[in-house]
Amino acid sequence: MNNYLEGWFSLKWFYPSQILSYEWGNEYILYLIIILPVFLITRKLIRKRNSFKVTIPDVDLKSYKYSSLRFLPNILITICTLFLLIALARPQKSNEKIERWSEGIDIILAMDISESMQIEDFKPNRLKSAKSVAKDFVNGRFQDRIGLVVFSGESYSRCPLTTDYDLLLKYIDEIDFDLISTRGTAIGSALAISTNRMRSSDSMSKIIILLSDGDNTAGNIDPLTAAEIAKAYNIKIYTIAIGKNGKVPFGKDYFGRTRYVENSLDEKNLKEIAQLTSGKFYRASNENSLKNIFKEIDVLEKSEVKENRFINTVDYYQYYLLYSIFIYLLYSLSKSSFIYNITKD
Repeated sequence: MNNYLEGWFSLKWFYPSQILSYEWGNEYILYLIIILPVFLITRKLIRKRNSFKVTIPDVDLKSYKYSSLRFLPNILITICTLFLLIALARPQKSNEKIERWSEGIDIILAMDISESMQIEDFKPNRLKSAKSVAKDFVNGRFQDRIGLVVFSGESYSRCPLTTDYDLLLKYIDEIDFDLISTRGTAIGSALAISTNRMRSSDSMSKIIILLSDGDNTAGNIDPLTAAEIAKAYNIKIYTIAIGKNGKVPFGKDYFGRTRYVENSLDEKNLKEIAQLTSGKFYRASNENSLKNIFKEIDVLEKSEVKENRFINTVDYYQYYLLYSIFIYLLYSLSKSSFIYNITKD
């Protein structure tokens, strides 16, 4: 109650911005405020109609210094009624807090950064297109731990499993062909490192998204052996073969003309890896198809998001009620003072 007494004198309770910001617990009472002026006018007309009329010559009328005070009691009781109606309408504000959580999924993005990822059948090239789509995928996740592995002739973990998506996006941005100097495509090593990152995970769902445009030509572990190990840890692998077969643009020649190279991809290994781990194989021949593939994986591997809603409601009726009581006391005093006598006279 002390807090009410400290703040109720403030004029802020009558600012239009304050009144309009309220939610109303008993909104229908606000209609009575609209009816109030009509009631007062009707009451005055009825009283005027039923009152006695005494004709007094204008010369005999006298003007008293405080005669206008005769309106004060009626004004006070009207304001008192107005504040009482506002209090009964129960002005309040609600602050809703939402807590969201999910069981979460562990995901490793294993991205090929071999020399062939510079081919320009994707714009501006395969790697930059893959980075862009991977970033969109990360931005669409919620509370999943996501890690990053890059591979070429060798493989290494670029980012551990994390929910710090800002950090992860920074690492994806920094992926470049110069990160690994050894040439080749070590798919088996990439799967082994990805599995090692998740082997101690107790997540209900663990997946690897392997994106490559070549056959396994490097590393010291066979891709199918690595897939068997992943399967033992209940890890599902989605494999994406990126790139077109046939002649594809690859840089410029000495005269600045677009150079074309012959490209082919043996999909057999990638298909077997996905099949072995109950995953799925995809072929992306352009950036649109790559986006659609990531969208499909995003839908397939969504964890249920749960939420708690906490609504904190604060009432403000007490301030208007106190004003109503205070003004009613003033009204009572005015009825017991000379003001009432002026009214009677």
